[in-house]
Amino acid sequence: MTSPYAQAGFGIGFEWGPVGAGVVSGDIVAVVDVLSFTTAVTVAADLGIDVYPYRWRDETAVAYAEQYGATLAVGRSAAGPDDVSLSPVSIRQVTGITRLVLPSPNGSTIAKQLSDSGAVVVAVSLRNRAAAAEWVTKQLSERPTAKVVAIAAGERWKDGSLRPAVEDLWGAGGFLSALQGDNLSPEARAAVAAYDAAAGELPRLLHECAGGRELTQYGYPEDVAIAAEVDESRSVPVLRDGMMFRST
Repeated sequence: MTSPYAQAGFGIGFEWGPVGAGVVSGDIVAVVDVLSFTTAVTVAADLGIDVYPYRWRDETAVAYAEQYGATLAVGRSAAGPDDVSLSPVSIRQVTGITRLVLPSPNGSTIAKQLSDSGAVVVAVSLRNRAAAAEWVTKQLSERPTAKVVAIAAGERWKDGSLRPAVEDLWGAGGFLSALQGDNLSPEARAAVAAYDAAAGELPRLLHECAGGRELTQYGYPEDVAIAAEVDESRSVPVLRDGMMFRST
C-alpha cells in the first residue's frame, strides 16, 4: 500500500527535513536551506569552488576533507579572519580554495542523505531559484515523467525536533513557482502560495523572520543580506559523487 505521506500521483512535491526527504522521494530533488547551507553553496559555485556536503564537523569530517584534498569549513563562531565557514560572507572573502567540505546539521545533512538515493540532487536558495528551475525544466524535457521534489531543510529546536523555517518555505516555493508546472501536490501548492505572498516584500521579510533575526543577533547580518539576493546567481550546484559542482 502506498504511503499517504508520499504525495504519490503528483509530478511536483514538497516536504520538510531529513525525515520528509526519506518519505517523499523524487527523481530530481531540490534541497533548500536558505540560512545558510544552500546559499553558501551557490556563493561557492559562483566562485568556482566545489562543495562536499557533510553531516557534522568532527574527526570523520577531517578525514573526509583530507581524502579529497579539500578545505574543511570551521564553525561560524570559531572562524578567524582568514577562515571559511558556513557564512556566505567568509566564502566570498576566501582565496586559494577550490574544494570545500561544508558540514551543516540541516541542508548539508539532507544532501548527504540523498547522495546514495539515485536522485539528481540540486542546491536551491533564493539566490538561484529561477536558474535552478530553468535547469530542472531542461531535465524534464528529456525525462517528462520525472518527479520533482523540493525539500525545505528547516532548523532545530533545542530538543532536536524540526522547526519549520519560513525562509526555506519561501525558497522552496520560489523554485516551484518558477517551474511553472501544473501537477503540484497540495503541499507544493502551499509552498508556492507562501512564496507568491512574500515575493514583493523580500528581502525585508527575510531580515525580519526568526532565522534572519537570529543570524543578525549573532552578528551575521551580511549573511542574511546575501541570502536575500533573489535571482542574482545563475549557478546550479548539482550533487555528483559526493560533490556539488556548478552545472551548465
